[in-house]
Amino acid sequence: MIRKTANASRLQDEVRKRLDRLPAVVEEGVRIVVPRPDRLAEPDKAGCNWTMKHFGNAAGFDRDIAAVLQAVQREYNLADGASDLAGAEARPGNPFA
Repeated sequence: MIRKTANASRLQDEVRKRLDRLPAVVEEGVRIVVPRPDRLAEPDKAGCNWTMKHFGNAAGFDRDIAAVLQAVQREYNLADGASDLAGAEARPGNPFA
């Protein structure tokens, strides 16, 4: 699958939009705080070049967030020069760490 490219704000908005539509999130009336994406030095083995860490107000929604994050990562890559975190070390990993 060929990924679309998007800037950091667009990726953040896309993840937020998908989380806000989840039935469990709607039912609980929770507003999960979505961080800006971190740029990876190299694409991971699936080809994605970004991740997100440190979601706020996310207790109890770990699986939901992981599923949404994985879906968006399959669809989008972070556009070159699109992150405010350029040059910062970023590694794929647990988005709740």
